Amino acid sequence: MALKVDDNIFVSKLDDLANWVRKHSLWPMPFATACCGIELMATASSRYDLARFGSEAMRFTPRQCDLMIVAGRVAMKMVPVMQRIWLQMPEPKWCISMGACASTGGVFDTYSVVQGIDRFIPVDVYVPGCPPRPEQVIRSVLDLQEKIQKGGTINGREFARRDTYEGPGDRLGELDPSEVVIAPGNFATGKRLRGLPLVS
Repeated sequence: MALKVDDNIFVSKLDDLANWVRKHSLWPMPFATACCGIELMATASSRYDLARFGSEAMRFTPRQCDLMIVAGRVAMKMVPVMQRIWLQMPEPKWCISMGACASTGGVFDTYSVVQGIDRFIPVDVYVPGCPPRPEQVIRSVLDLQEKIQKGGTINGREFARRDTYEGPGDRLGELDPSEVVIAPGNFATGKRLRGLPLVS
C-alpha cells in the first residue's frame, strides 16, 4: 500500500531549510566610516531596494545582526571597536568588506589605516571599487546568500572550521611566524602584526 503525499508537503533536510531561512533574513550591521557608507545607504533606497533580498533591516545594535558590512577605511583606533562589535554579534555571522579601503587599505597606504580588515576579523565577501556602486553591494549580498545556502548547518558546524586565513593571497606566507599573533577575541582568523598595541 503506497502512501499518498499531498501537494503542499515539502521534504528537505533540516540544514537546507535553516540555510534557506538564514539567507533570506540577513540583518546587516553597517560599519560605515567613509564615502562607501553613502553607497551602502543608496542600496536600501527605493531605486535599488535591498529589501527585495531580505536584507533591509539594518540594525545598529550588534546583538540583533548577523551580517557586518564594513564600508570605508578603518583607522587603527577603530579596530578595537570593530572587533568588539564583531564579537557581540551572535553566531552564525558573516562579513562583507565593502570597497578598496576596507579590503586593502585603498589609497591610504599609511601606518594609521588598516591595510585590509581581514587581518582582524574573518571576511566572507570582498567588494572592489572606490566606492563600489550599489549594484555591486547587492551582488555581494547575493553571493553571500549563495554561500550560506551551500555551506551552512543548523548548529553552525562550519564556523568551527574558521582556523585558517581566508583573505586574498597568501599574506601569512610573507610574514615570519614570530610576527604573527592572534588578535584579541575568540575567533581564529584575526591576525595582526606584533608591533601593534593590544587592547583589553
